[in-house]
Amino acid sequence: MSHPWMPVSPCGDGCLTPEEGRIGTARRALRLTGAVLVVVAGLVLVPLLAVLPGRDRIVRGVFRCLLATLGIRLLVRGELDGSGRGALVVSNHISFADIMGLNAMRPMRALAKREIASWPVLGPLVSRAGTVFLDRERLSALPWAVAELATTLRSGSLVTVNPEGTTWCGAASGRFHPALFQAAIDAGVPVRPVAVRYLAGGRETTRPAFIGPESLVASLRRAVAVPDLTLELTVCPEIAPGRAADRRELAALAEAAVASALGTVTVAGTPARVRDSAPAPAEQPRPPSLPRHLEPGLS
Repeated sequence: MSHPWMPVSPCGDGCLTPEEGRIGTARRALRLTGAVLVVVAGLVLVPLLAVLPGRDRIVRGVFRCLLATLGIRLLVRGELDGSGRGALVVSNHISFADIMGLNAMRPMRALAKREIASWPVLGPLVSRAGTVFLDRERLSALPWAVAELATTLRSGSLVTVNPEGTTWCGAASGRFHPALFQAAIDAGVPVRPVAVRYLAGGRETTRPAFIGPESLVASLRRAVAVPDLTLELTVCPEIAPGRAADRRELAALAEAAVASALGTVTVAGTPARVRDSAPAPAEQPRPPSLPRHLEPGLS
């Protein structure tokens, strides 16, 4: 059963940019078949990574091949530090392909909703990659997730999370909820914001967005039908440990960095694109005040 503080996006079909061109059925089927074959190869390789040299290079190659077979070009602006120091990587969340792009840029652990574990194509691969799954419907699971993240960050790992808590269309974004930022504070590691956007023919598009109650298959079919699709990742400057007074300020700094990279402004409490390519959804209502005995692990 859901709870009043569970993030909900108001995005729906009305947020989708108009379809401009569409690849043929045979080519779409070829892309999906290729993606399945890449995942099968990845599932074979991932258990062997402990003994094979060049682990990061192999994982990055698997995810790059997966994007390529789906017809998605990856464009990375900036560089994510690979010095072995732990960092919490936070980004806005639009599509199932976000996690592919982040791992194609640099392999990292992830915190994801538990539903992803059962997804076809992507689920088995991210599970084998060491993803920590969170049951968003159980409030009691969040403090455990924060503690698990802090432990992983202290070990020197990069961990990616989506602080919006759900996917948005990309023409608008949700607030960065502060709870997971506590892990970076507890571990004493920096936060690295990454801005995510999708382009079709050089113009921003919301077609790959995972929106509303749709299935992964429906979202996947729409994405692979887009010709000349690009996933753009912009790595923002790191937010050093101790720069923020608490997790709320840390979340606000990360949200502002992503908004700046995407060219967004905050309108009526909801970040909306300055030059929208699709109508921004209405602001979602605020949940009731959080009970004080739960607040340290949730807000």
